[in-house]
Amino acid sequence: LLPIIYLSTFCVGLPTNLLALWILMFRTKRRPSTTLLINLTVIDCLLFLVLPFRIVYHFRGNHWELGEPLCRIVMAMLYGNMYSSVWSLAFVAVDRYVAVVYPFGAKSLRSRRWSRGLTATVWVVMPAAMLPLLLSRQTYPLDDPNITTCHDALPESVQENYFLPYFATLFTTCFLLPFIIVMFCHSAILRTLLAEGRKYCHAIRVTVLMILVFVVSLLPCNVLLILTYSDSWPDGEDLYVPYMMSLATSTFNSCFHPYIFYFVSRDFRERTRSALCCLHDMEDKPSSQGTHTSSSAGQSHCFSTLV
Repeated sequence: LLPIIYLSTFCVGLPTNLLALWILMFRTKRRPSTTLLINLTVIDCLLFLVLPFRIVYHFRGNHWELGEPLCRIVMAMLYGNMYSSVWSLAFVAVDRYVAVVYPFGAKSLRSRRWSRGLTATVWVVMPAAMLPLLLSRQTYPLDDPNITTCHDALPESVQENYFLPYFATLFTTCFLLPFIIVMFCHSAILRTLLAEGRKYCHAIRVTVLMILVFVVSLLPCNVLLILTYSDSWPDGEDLYVPYMMSLATSTFNSCFHPYIFYFVSRDFRERTRSALCCLHDMEDKPSSQGTHTSSSAGQSHCFSTLV
């Protein structure tokens, strides 16, 4: 089931995120919020670089044949993507919080320098946070079955003395703290929108959707991570399979982001429809001079709409 989940994420998430990235970079007006969304989408796209390795690994019965260095890189990118995404979502929530709750001060607070600084923070801090995964051994051979695992069968001493403190620190700094920020910001946004009445029903639904996606896709994985690696939990070993399932399903988080962009931004919806319209028109082969003229006019209209 694990490779099926990862494969589904790859097939759905890759094209939608590439389309979202193209629209955000080339067909959307550059605002501070756009910079944050581009950063989030780039992080999501990086996930799809490592998913094929996980898919092959699980299809081969959790047997890793690609060497220790690549195993370390894949695991660092997998966890790094998740926690980079969490902090990026927190920064997006802060940006929306300022725009909705403090609209008159938003222009001075939401600057390009501000958004670029937040983006740079993610790209500096997260690679540093993944260094312990890159510097520690991840592959271990098993006798029964005769396989070599990648991060799935760690010695108990290494798990308790090295990975438990490490993941506990990651949980606190890279999930719990941004989780509190996200909940605070979205709660304040909801209170503000509800006070304005029914005219913001769409924005309210979108905010609730963002909270649900964040909680459902990321909370179980991180809670099970700590319980699995903690020797204080009596059934820690029994939780490993649910944890692996939750880690796989957490990658769906990257699939939901383009759809959230679609519902949040009217401009993004219009750009997406125009882009799909242009692709459809360019694929149509004219059968006569009349259809050729019509098709050319349609392409010209689409291009002017995008620009």
